[in-house]
Amino acid sequence: MKHVLITISFLVILLAGACVSPNSKKEKMEYKKGQYGYDLEFLKEHVTTIELVANESRIVVVPEYQGRVMTSTTSGMEGFSFGWVNHKQIALDELSGQFNPFGGEERLWFGPEGGQFSIFFEEGKEMNIENWLVPKAIDTMPWDVQEVNPETATFSKQFQFKNYSGNLLHVDIMRRVSIIDPVEIVDFLKVKPGESVKTVAYETFNQLKNAGENNWTKETGLLSIWLLSMYQSSEGTTVVIPFKEDAEGIILNDNYFAKVPEDRLKIADGVVFFKADGKLRSKIGIPPQRALPVCGSYDEDNQRLTILECSIDTTQTDYVNSSWEEYQDEPFRGDLINSYNDGPLENGDQLGPFYELESSSAAYELKSGETCFHLQRTYHFEGSEADLNEISEKVLGVSLNQVKGVF
Repeated sequence: MKHVLITISFLVILLAGACVSPNSKKEKMEYKKGQYGYDLEFLKEHVTTIELVANESRIVVVPEYQGRVMTSTTSGMEGFSFGWVNHKQIALDELSGQFNPFGGEERLWFGPEGGQFSIFFEEGKEMNIENWLVPKAIDTMPWDVQEVNPETATFSKQFQFKNYSGNLLHVDIMRRVSIIDPVEIVDFLKVKPGESVKTVAYETFNQLKNAGENNWTKETGLLSIWLLSMYQSSEGTTVVIPFKEDAEGIILNDNYFAKVPEDRLKIADGVVFFKADGKLRSKIGIPPQRALPVCGSYDEDNQRLTILECSIDTTQTDYVNSSWEEYQDEPFRGDLINSYNDGPLENGDQLGPFYELESSSAAYELKSGETCFHLQRTYHFEGSEADLNEISEKVLGVSLNQVKGVF
């Protein structure tokens, strides 16, 4: 079995409890849109939910959406709901055959999205938005619930992808979602939040297995574990991505859609700043040679700091390239950290507004029966700017005054 060379501390967490709720037609409580209770009660009306609770911090997970973390809060039912939830899409009676953007603050996808080994386009078709097709296994296929206990919910599923080159990849996936008790945060981030700070944090452990008889090779196509986190945006939200200043190669890729305007993207002192107001469709990526295992965002309007932490296997350099090209010269020169800002399309339609923080695993040449994994932790903090600044300086290496003044 293939093991990624990274040290991980498994969680030992004491929680208030885990609650599994089937579909319910009970009358929704009078929570306001934007509150956790509003989203939880809405989700209960349409899908099965699993709620993990640690004191006042809560997260809600949906098996029908592949064990997706839909949203979270630091402050119980009346607290702010961090995840972007697409209420309109979830309430529809019919599912789309192309893509169902349910939202959610951490979903599991697989790369690559484009290129000769893409799993989002059928063989031979031009790579454009009309032909883009999200595989059912990561869109509408419910995953099996293996275990639910007070601190975790574990999901699994077997399926197969046929990539753009016509090769089949048989997949066995295991995903474990765990809430992190606030008292454990100091062990992971090595910083103790101040007295004013309220917190919610969780971890997902995602294991990918080659369940077929054939080995996965660069010649036939590889997969990456791709975690995408959709959050509610605001006018004053800025994404903060530290990077390795002394590494070689480009710092970032900002040409996913069109080059990001200079008034929305700044680079200074080993940090990338990216405006995440949900008003301009744009995306950036940090390559593995530059990437650090942490990034985040700050909402200065509401004094909310988000930290995303992911595992990085420093022995690997191959990452899938998701550019929409039928043939890529370098299909394994992709990005490790990404951020996406939603915005209107040319016709004025808009899905959100929201923004995303994303991380990806390396692309492993797995022999039959071998596995790899990718781990991601999410931390949300609400509190005084002084207390949040201590966390930002310690974890992201930048003061909140600098973040606020960059745009």
